[in-house]
Amino acid sequence: MKTEQAVNQAFEKGDEAVHRPHVSDARLVEEVRGGDRDAFRDLVLRYEKKLYRVIHRFVHNDALAEDLVQETFIRIYENLDQFDVSRRFGPWLFQVGVNLTLDYLRKKKRRGTTSLFSEISSEKSLDPGAEDPREKQDVNEEVRRVLQEIPEKYRTVLVLRDLEHFTSAEVAAIMKRKEATIRWRLAEARNRFKELWTERMKEANESPVEKDGE
Repeated sequence: MKTEQAVNQAFEKGDEAVHRPHVSDARLVEEVRGGDRDAFRDLVLRYEKKLYRVIHRFVHNDALAEDLVQETFIRIYENLDQFDVSRRFGPWLFQVGVNLTLDYLRKKKRRGTTSLFSEISSEKSLDPGAEDPREKQDVNEEVRRVLQEIPEKYRTVLVLRDLEHFTSAEVAAIMKRKEATIRWRLAEARNRFKELWTERMKEANESPVEKDGE
């Protein structure tokens, strides 16, 4: 397929591409529309690492995240002629990637094979203060379990805003919602996370601990 070939070449030869950080996304999009595949490689170079990190927050699986990143760029390439260059390219790209990922996870959840945010991951700890790697993994897993209990529309905002540090305006563009709605969901998500985390820590502290020698 022509589209897949173009995207595959962008990934395979990405490191060889001439990176032009000062060229705008809109200009690169116009060049891609004109048939310049090097311009598409520039877009891939510009966004693939961030997109991978965002998707990995949801799926916690290296190979799956890579597949979803590539599928996202395939869809972007196929629909680039319809993109309004008066809009920002980045939020559109992440909108496609996040929606693709959530759709995948919803289908998988309906089949009963997994829950959102439930897979084991090797990603770095969300708690920079913990020094013991085992403690980091424990905190990471606890965070995931708490996130899993938060409804998707709040959880997604929390991941994008607090874990990936998109602005509220960017999250609004990615999720196609008003910025005021995103701010409200973020506040609600933070409150729910805090309540669930506090309850989880309370239960952990109240769990009986075996005494030495018993």
